Amino acid sequence: MPDPTVAVFSLGGTIAMTTDPATGGVVPALSAQELLDAVPALQDLPLGLRVHDFRRLPGASLTFDDVTALCAAIATAFQAGCVGAVVTQGTDTIEETAYLLDLLHPNADSPIVVTGAMRNPTQPGADGPANLHAAVIAAASPRLRGAGAVVVLNDEIHAARAVRKSHSVSPAAFTSPATGPLGRVYEGRVHLHTPLPGQRLRTPGELREPAPRVGLYTATLGDDGTLLAAMADACDGLVIAAFGVGHVPRDFVAVLQRTAARIPVVLASRIGNGPVLEATYSFPGSEKDLLRRGLIRAGHLDPYKARLLLHVLLAQGRTSADIAGAFDATTNP
Repeated sequence: MPDPTVAVFSLGGTIAMTTDPATGGVVPALSAQELLDAVPALQDLPLGLRVHDFRRLPGASLTFDDVTALCAAIATAFQAGCVGAVVTQGTDTIEETAYLLDLLHPNADSPIVVTGAMRNPTQPGADGPANLHAAVIAAASPRLRGAGAVVVLNDEIHAARAVRKSHSVSPAAFTSPATGPLGRVYEGRVHLHTPLPGQRLRTPGELREPAPRVGLYTATLGDDGTLLAAMADACDGLVIAAFGVGHVPRDFVAVLQRTAARIPVVLASRIGNGPVLEATYSFPGSEKDLLRRGLIRAGHLDPYKARLLLHVLLAQGRTSADIAGAFDATTNP
């Protein structure tokens, strides 16, 4: 049997940055092949690599168009026989791009492994080479068939749906607060701590133009709802990052009820760990009150991922019932 082949797509980010003489800071400049050349241990793996220098952007500058184009390129690689794909990018948006890739995954079996670096190549102890090495091993592993998109950094494997960037500078920045990591990479193999989820939400399909305007508004102490009303009027869909288990200030209630009669409004928790409840509290602005007024429960999805799911569903022209059903399918982590 021939060795399996893994496709590697580089998007830029810290992992690909070098010093800009004009500014003294680092900017994305290294090609995909240069990233691979910095990891000699990849040559010892029994697999082939197909390299794609896809973008050279900081993670904060990636767009929906970039990710949907990447999905199409990954689909082509899978059709050509690649058993998995590795995506290198900036860590600023890994938790979002990985989940978007998971939703739009072009192949039910072959894994997409997203990785990056917290320390750029000019720093002592740069973590990019080790992360890339682990990501390639993960992408080629039969153990991750059916996993969808995962994030691999610091030798840990995280499901795209659960992963969060939980520290701004630590090499151990990526965690899965609700579930823990799926497993680890060590001694050249994938070791899973838990079985892969039996079913994950997938929403393959073309995203229509123009793109929907999906707002994300965070509830904060003392907010009277004026800014919320202004944002809601400009949106095609809205996600509320609520307090705790799904609570908002009393002054939000009328605005949200009026908005939910016009566009989908999703109720998420700003905590980022744990669910929005549905039947415990009943004061004005509580989760039970808001769901009764037409808001859609985000379940265990954090606000950033809820925004992505709502964007995809709206861009695919899904009905209100479809949107509610998709979010209902996310209620278990």
